[in-house]
Amino acid sequence: MGDDRADGDDSDEPETDGGVRAYTVRLELVDEPGELLRALAPIADNGGNLLSIHHERGNITPRGHIPVEVDLECPPDRFDDVVEGVRDAGVNVIQAGAEHYGEEINVVLVGHLVENDLSGTLSRIEAEADAVVLDLSLAAPEGTDGVASARVRLAIDSGRSTEALESIRSIGAEKDLTVVEPLLGGEA
Repeated sequence: MGDDRADGDDSDEPETDGGVRAYTVRLELVDEPGELLRALAPIADNGGNLLSIHHERGNITPRGHIPVEVDLECPPDRFDDVVEGVRDAGVNVIQAGAEHYGEEINVVLVGHLVENDLSGTLSRIEAEADAVVLDLSLAAPEGTDGVASARVRLAIDSGRSTEALESIRSIGAEKDLTVVEPLLGGEA
């Protein structure tokens, strides 16, 4: 909107000296034209400056998407806005700086996973549990119409495992899935 270097309210201006930090954000993109641009535009729009982009076109994530690593710099108070801007653009953020997703949990889902839209279930878990699917192992010994099990490794914000598991339990109940949860520290 205005000059980024204008004097005045520093909540609306990116710092250009001393207060800028470098961050790495890992994204997961659908392999379609324009997806990289859609992921990068919110970074600049929210006060970030791109340093480098590593587009891992030869690799595929467990969900069939392409991993992209973006190095950027911005004032620390702008970083959350940058990440939210990328998410609001519909881009899956796998990791955002050291402060985000400091914890991992593993859950096992058992039921008619394939028949009940496994991809949709994973997308809901990511959205409603504010988690990112890092890894997925699927076993369907009876075929795609039978009972299957999936071990899902999720990245979540530190200290949010209880809330994430509540969301996963709720999704599992709606889809008639058994959710085998990890034991959390301190439980007997």
